[in-house]
Amino acid sequence: MSLKLMYVTNRPEIAQIAESAGVDRVFIDMEFIGKAERQGTMDTVQNHHTLDDVKRVSDAITKAEVLVRINPIHEAMDGFSSSKEEVDGAIANGAKIIMLPYFKTVDEVTKFVGMVAGRARTMLLVETPEAVDLIDDILELNIDEIYIGLNDLSLGYGMKFMFELLTDGTVEDLCYKFRKKGIPYGFGGIASLGKGLLPAEKIIAEHYRLGSSCAILSRSFCNVDKIYHLGVVSSTFLNGIREIREYEQKVAIHSDFFLNNKKSVEEVVKSICG
Repeated sequence: MSLKLMYVTNRPEIAQIAESAGVDRVFIDMEFIGKAERQGTMDTVQNHHTLDDVKRVSDAITKAEVLVRINPIHEAMDGFSSSKEEVDGAIANGAKIIMLPYFKTVDEVTKFVGMVAGRARTMLLVETPEAVDLIDDILELNIDEIYIGLNDLSLGYGMKFMFELLTDGTVEDLCYKFRKKGIPYGFGGIASLGKGLLPAEKIIAEHYRLGSSCAILSRSFCNVDKIYHLGVVSSTFLNGIREIREYEQKVAIHSDFFLNNKKSVEEVVKSICG
């Protein structure tokens, strides 16, 4: 099973190109509350997509799912919709998956699940130390998918590089808990092969080792703010995703070996222990 690849855009023509190239989910990012304050010193994308964007992209694609990241749980404020209105509007406009970012309490997740009420799939974005501390309680709720947001979570822990979370056991411990609950999960972002401070190949291998099922294609995979010719955008997507899929096939062979070996060891130990 290959990774479900996600790409962030509110442009219908880019969504169509991404879909045609094999992107599984088009990501509409409505989150803006508190984001600039948290990530102001980082070279990160800070979108402010709208419910109209959800509708336009949803109408433009036929195979890829529309995923919408709403704002953290909040009441109506300064002319902006409440969380309930954001959820209702996103679903009415075609969202198939609703993502809740930057939560810190079980109550926030409970409210979110109640707002969605089974009308779309729920995805939690675990990106605060508080969420990590409460993850056992959160996993008792009716959650469809989980994603680990390395940017904000690394900031929350005072780290210099977001992929430190891959080496200190944080991501591995969380993935183990998600897997035990049977909840699909993913983490971080990947660039084109050969690119990124931590090369995409190494990150993809970690996705397979840790049993991840989805990944976001980072801005550097295809930066449409710098590439203006749609033909170039299309070829970038087609070639980049083809290379990722070919590399996944190589990694999957090793992944199957590790998984099968683990099962074999468990069976032998069980037989010895009686």
